[in-house]
Amino acid sequence: MTEDATTWLTPTAHKKLVEELDQLTTVGRPAVAERLAEARSHGDIRENADYEAAKDEQGLLEARIRKIQLILDSAVVQDVVASDTIEPGSVVTLRREDGGEMDVFVAPQENKVPGYVLASPSSPLGAALLGASIGDTVSYEAPSGTFNVTVMAIKPFEG
Repeated sequence: MTEDATTWLTPTAHKKLVEELDQLTTVGRPAVAERLAEARSHGDIRENADYEAAKDEQGLLEARIRKIQLILDSAVVQDVVASDTIEPGSVVTLRREDGGEMDVFVAPQENKVPGYVLASPSSPLGAALLGASIGDTVSYEAPSGTFNVTVMAIKPFEG
């Protein structure tokens, strides 16, 4: 994600990220600091596997904190309203070429919801769906080839 990118978030996804950030900064950081202090007390840190593991954990924790903060700083938090076209936050019923149907939630990765296939607007499927209407057939490129899906229904995400 570039620094000037805007990320659309549902209120639920925004709340989850705020809670995760709070947990990482108030519980995670002190826990890692405690592990580092304990590992340092074992002596020479140059050959201390516990210290190296704690430093790795600290690096991952800080990277996640920075990522969440960047997302929250650039987030647009809103519910989706009913629309005739697909936009971020739409739940779309698609008919595949084989006749099967699937429900897809078109939203950035941070909005992942159990029970829905997620199509990020930056993914081939998500990008192809944006702006489409009921009855439209869209094509998208995937690693295994080109696929066509037909939009059967569009509704706003409720959650």
